[in-house]
Amino acid sequence: MNKIIVLLMVVCVFAINTAHAERTPAPKDAQVYIVWPADGAVIHGGKLWVRMGLRGAGVAPKGADKPHVGHHHLIVDAELPPMDEAIPSDRNYLHFGGGQTEARLEGLSPGKHTLQLLMGDHDHVPHDPPLYSKKITITVPPY
Repeated sequence: MNKIIVLLMVVCVFAINTAHAERTPAPKDAQVYIVWPADGAVIHGGKLWVRMGLRGAGVAPKGADKPHVGHHHLIVDAELPPMDEAIPSDRNYLHFGGGQTEARLEGLSPGKHTLQLLMGDHDHVPHDPPLYSKKITITVPPY
């Protein structure tokens, strides 16, 4: 009897640890892109406004569980996260759950930096298929 209980516990822990978030379908032919800055831009002072674009879908605040909408996430100096999990939230993965389409980015150190957008659904999970922009590179010159 104890072996059966232990086996059931192991199965439950495995199921919980391997569960992935359900993904929201992406609208066909939707595109996300960075309006500004342009790829290769030189940003003096390390402060800039990032303008985010979306075509073929809508932008809505987090929690808006509606078809064909999501909100922007800006990835700074990092790779795309796993597409079947909620997008991380830290200094490299910036969430714009208020439905923002532009944001002030500050504190970039001198050097090259990468920027990329990834749309998330009402639960911050990438759509299926994921909607992400081309990764661009900007340079902050020494002060």
